[in-house]
Amino acid sequence: MEAILLVGGQGTRLRPLTISTPKPLLPTAGVAFLAHQLARAHAEGVERIVFATSYRAEMFEEAFGNRAHGVDLVYVVEDEPLGTGGAIRNAARALTSGPDDPVLILNGDILSGHDVRAQVKLHEEAGAAVTLHLTEVDDPSRFGCVPTDDHGRVTAFLEKTPDPVTNQINAGCYVFRRSVIDTIPEGEVVSVERETFPALIASGATVMGHVESGYWLDVGTPEAFVRGSRDLVLGALASPAMPGEPGERLTLPGASVAADAVVAGGTSIGRGAVIESGATVTGSVLLDDAFVAEGATVRDSVLSRGARVGGGAVLDGVVLGDGAVVGPGNELRGGLRVWPGVELPPTAVRFSADT
Repeated sequence: MEAILLVGGQGTRLRPLTISTPKPLLPTAGVAFLAHQLARAHAEGVERIVFATSYRAEMFEEAFGNRAHGVDLVYVVEDEPLGTGGAIRNAARALTSGPDDPVLILNGDILSGHDVRAQVKLHEEAGAAVTLHLTEVDDPSRFGCVPTDDHGRVTAFLEKTPDPVTNQINAGCYVFRRSVIDTIPEGEVVSVERETFPALIASGATVMGHVESGYWLDVGTPEAFVRGSRDLVLGALASPAMPGEPGERLTLPGASVAADAVVAGGTSIGRGAVIESGATVTGSVLLDDAFVAEGATVRDSVLSRGARVGGGAVLDGVVLGDGAVVGPGNELRGGLRVWPGVELPPTAVRFSADT
């Protein structure tokens, strides 16, 4: 089976992490986020993937080459943003599938443990034009919802509303019949969610919903990115790409952690990173060469490459860009983001995203 992997977005919600690195290539539980997707796709029977790239397109081939995690890879560049449908249509020129073959569409910012084989089976048994993975959420008012009938057929795509008719939402993984992809206008900006799917439903085509509420996470925000990495390290979602066994922490080769430092909660520690004596790091992501000084506390945060946290400083829900420095005694909380290269001098002043 072939797949198209949508990785063209700029990841603006994740800045400053995505200033130098596309969102799907951010280190997540020790490897690039896409490594988890590629390994799981291979486990689900995918043999060939077409990358639909745009932002920093060259970095994807540099990272994975022509084959990785058991999957053959090709790359198609989108020169101008074309929306989800336009990107799928643009990448389809590299497919080799026949007109009736199923083609899996994956989003490069979704971490999911759902059963792709079961989704494909439903698609083929129903003779569907498209089959969507739908997941159930506690608060569907935050999302557009996707109702289905008693046979699992999608009946509508509804915008966000305070009174949703269902708790089922679009989970961002689709199985298309190849010939349906070819009906998407070429070279035009098209949204599958707002245009393609509603048009198919209106025309009477069979659009199925595969409802499965296993692990699912959109990692498009810093908080969600940290959670995704943490969940992979802890084993809440199994990944064949994990470079170690699940546990309280993942320490990559070349990292140094003092014997009396407390490091737990699914923290990942990159190559060359240092955590000194008496420091506490929980539920966080430390990229290569990050540094946490003696007595500092880091919770639910991201320290990018070469970022440094001074002695006794406190970070809670904070993102430090590449090479950012937090001097001793600082206290940073509540979603604060420190841009690459910024240095906060030693201080006892408290900072948060609201100040």
